[in-house]
Amino acid sequence: MKILKQRLADFENIPATISWYLADLGEAKGKQELFTKQSPQKLKTLREHALIESAVSSNRIEGVEVNQARIGTVVFGKALLRDRNEEEVRGYRKALDWIHQKGAKLPISEKTVLQFHKLTRGEIWDAGKYKKKDGDIIEKYPDGRERVRFKTVKASDTSRYMKKLILRWNDCIKQRTVHPLIALAIFNLDFLCIHPFRDGNGRVSRLLWLLQCYHLGYEAGRFISLERLIEENKDRYYETLEQSSQHWHEGQQDPWPYIGYVLYILKAAYRELEEQTKGLKNPRGEKTELVTQAIRQSPEIFRISDIQRKCPGISVDMIRKVLKDLRAEGRTKCLGMGKAAQWKRAGKWAN
Repeated sequence: MKILKQRLADFENIPATISWYLADLGEAKGKQELFTKQSPQKLKTLREHALIESAVSSNRIEGVEVNQARIGTVVFGKALLRDRNEEEVRGYRKALDWIHQKGAKLPISEKTVLQFHKLTRGEIWDAGKYKKKDGDIIEKYPDGRERVRFKTVKASDTSRYMKKLILRWNDCIKQRTVHPLIALAIFNLDFLCIHPFRDGNGRVSRLLWLLQCYHLGYEAGRFISLERLIEENKDRYYETLEQSSQHWHEGQQDPWPYIGYVLYILKAAYRELEEQTKGLKNPRGEKTELVTQAIRQSPEIFRISDIQRKCPGISVDMIRKVLKDLRAEGRTKCLGMGKAAQWKRAGKWAN
């Protein structure tokens, strides 16, 4: 709201890097249909994989984790949940289902925002409610020291700020006063600076990010987990967020670092979508190809646990089988013994 309201003139001079991102994303959007005109069954596997990754990664960014062996049950099953962590992961999946099913027909509104929060926070007392007390963002250091990283909007002003933020977004998209993807990024930044909930703001912001992509016609997030890409670039996420939130209350912040980060993540999603859909033409099975892609995108030396994190919906036995098959082809080497053994890519691998 602060940025969309006060600094539209600044967006007349877009940094060169941002312009390049916008051009690349425009091209990727134009090829989007080509990426997704593949076998329906194989695309279904990609969608399910992205759904699991998104629910797991978005919660893991906030320190909410579930047992690796129960991920499939938590995300897709109907069994009783064991604890609050499992409840929040399944709730996030339900929110994703809602977005994927409704798409652009689901409005950007306070009602939608509050429902996202209610779904992702489960049965906790303030699920679906704006914060009742002021709460700043505190950074804690290993030695016990703390600092206020950002002073959020007061609880008494939260509803007013959210109404204005959503109004500005809708006006901006309707009037095209700034490139829609830039508007998406600064909406996300403003939302995080308002910090409307006691807890769960990050997860709601990522759901809104996905939904707004759908509104703008960018649908890579249906097949590639934006949340997993954010988790993989988590340090840069927090770094750019802090850079761009400084002096936000005075309307004198520099939004470009965070805008660049948002566009980078979207570009990475489209690049991976293109790679994955090319891979789906391979006669290998869908899950085998997903594991192979995860190995390709990992550091040269890695562990099975690293691949598990990238493929949370695929069993460890399946991952081991793929590694052994690749070893027989001369494409991987095992550097040790036991569960913690390191593996190394060998032979020829496509970039």
